[in-house]
Amino acid sequence: MKVLIVLTSHDQLGDTGRKTGFWLEELAAPYYVFEEAGYQITLASPKGGQPPLDPKSNEPAFQTDATRRFEADAKANKALANTVKLADVAASDFDTVFYPGGHGPMWDLAESKVSATLIESFVAAKKPTALVCHAPGVLRHVKSADGRPLVEGRKVTGFTNTEGAAVGLTHVVPFLVEDELKAKGGLYSSGPDWSSYVVQDGLLITGQNPASSAAAAERLVEELKALA
Repeated sequence: MKVLIVLTSHDQLGDTGRKTGFWLEELAAPYYVFEEAGYQITLASPKGGQPPLDPKSNEPAFQTDATRRFEADAKANKALANTVKLADVAASDFDTVFYPGGHGPMWDLAESKVSATLIESFVAAKKPTALVCHAPGVLRHVKSADGRPLVEGRKVTGFTNTEGAAVGLTHVVPFLVEDELKAKGGLYSSGPDWSSYVVQDGLLITGQNPASSAAAAERLVEELKALA
């Protein structure tokens, strides 16, 4: 199986002067779920090359066994430093796609026609698609074959408004994931803040927050096994 992991290239947290990017656990935990499943992993980002890491995600309070393993993994770090340019990848070359979150995707991937078209291609080909934490916000401009929002009438989750308020960035981010999914007609639900919560609707899998990243990846693996 070949899995594409799509990371952000955006590193500015609005006009705060602070850095952002992808959230390390949301890459590291799924990365090892896929590696242990024997999948071939390709990392991509809008600009290619080294994507920006949200520095907060590597603070001691947010480190996990998976993040420490990733940081010590020369092969993983080489792949991260050399992500493929998103415009150069095709859904036909992969069996599935996974989008980690972090705040970065809300600025670049959420507004990327390349990303939207790519997701639409995976969906049209009936290939499982998974997004976690802020990454479900990337679905805001993605359409179904009938031209309606992809999430309309579908069960979804993503970073909650209350989780966003807790980190103090409600007025910094360009939109709130929970509000946007609801506005597009998504059947949004969530679990307790900061706990693992994954929703599946057909081949669309979404996870609520960083704690949901491994479970979302595991659900993706289960779905691929069922389709094999």
